[in-house]
Amino acid sequence: MKHKGRYGDYGGYYVPEVLIGVLEELEEAFDRFRDDPAFVAELAELSTHYAGRPTPLYHAKRFSQHVGFRVYLKREDLLHGGAHKVNNTLGQGLLAKYMGKTKLIAETGAGQHGLATAMIGALLGMETKIFMGVTDVERQSVNVHKMKLCGAEVVPVEGATGTLKDAINDALRYWTAHVTDTFYLFGTAAGPHPYPTIVRHFQTCIGIEARRQCIEQAGRLPDLVLACIGGGSNAIGIFAGFLDDKDVKLIGVEAGGRGLRTGQHAASLVAGTPGILHGARAYLLQDENGQVLDTESVSAGLDYPAVGPEHCYLKDTGRAEYVAAEDEEVLETFGLLARIEGILPALESTHALAYVAGLKGKLDPDTVVLVNLSGRGDKDVGIVEQHRPLT
Repeated sequence: MKHKGRYGDYGGYYVPEVLIGVLEELEEAFDRFRDDPAFVAELAELSTHYAGRPTPLYHAKRFSQHVGFRVYLKREDLLHGGAHKVNNTLGQGLLAKYMGKTKLIAETGAGQHGLATAMIGALLGMETKIFMGVTDVERQSVNVHKMKLCGAEVVPVEGATGTLKDAINDALRYWTAHVTDTFYLFGTAAGPHPYPTIVRHFQTCIGIEARRQCIEQAGRLPDLVLACIGGGSNAIGIFAGFLDDKDVKLIGVEAGGRGLRTGQHAASLVAGTPGILHGARAYLLQDENGQVLDTESVSAGLDYPAVGPEHCYLKDTGRAEYVAAEDEEVLETFGLLARIEGILPALESTHALAYVAGLKGKLDPDTVVLVNLSGRGDKDVGIVEQHRPLT
């Protein structure tokens, strides 16, 4: 069973026996409903009139002038809830409804997936429980409040670093005891099969739209497509639109934290080795004994020691390149985009923007760079203020 859902050597499902049947049920339901006319029509209607698709592609002219080449932003930050996460929660939420489930659970780091799940739970009338590490509860208190306003129960998770890894651990434990009526709405393109496939499917709208919009606005395909990488859902969503375009370079930007030399980072693809975490084989930050290392990032949503299996495969095959941006350059770029474009980007998305800012003066002026602005930075203003207080 663990050999299903493979991307090269990565993926599969390494889970307790009690979850194997549940995952097989989920896979069967996904295969049955993904192309079902009623399901597709309901998802399209909600994506348009509830979530706000399609999102615009924005030519960031002043940022382009700053770096010396053409930069376009895919504005997922303008979606309902403030991030790309609603693409996936709408799809999985409807899948839960069509499967006859009555309760939703989810994990969250920065709170955007938790909020998106809480919104869909409210929309569909489902009892919703969100697991969130205590560290993230503290630094993302605004999103916690929003989840509660939508009727969700937020479960603070103690232990280890109190971040996304720990939230997933507790969510999986809870699910094993409540599989009959509960749907685990997994937030990123990682975890056991079939979640990487499901999340990818519901996020490909980003890449499909962006490809068409870039041809319309820039007159051609982009030279570079960039996105931040935590678990990898926003990145695989936009990459999917360009995988067959071999002249388009794909770059994923991970959390470099305080620096790769210090070990205080969350750059699994840049600095990790293959291992198994949360039911799948992937690049993982671990020691020589296979113990998962603590991670650190200014961005709660990227503070995760593993990554989705398709990104691992893209790294090994060379189709995508993976790099890291450190906290200081991310904070600097957050302020830069706010000052010259009037846009507050999520700290997650700012990692990709920081890498682009670092290319200043290094690319031909006609180069077209497409960045997935996966979320907005309202939730991060307090964190930025702590590190860069305004005078």
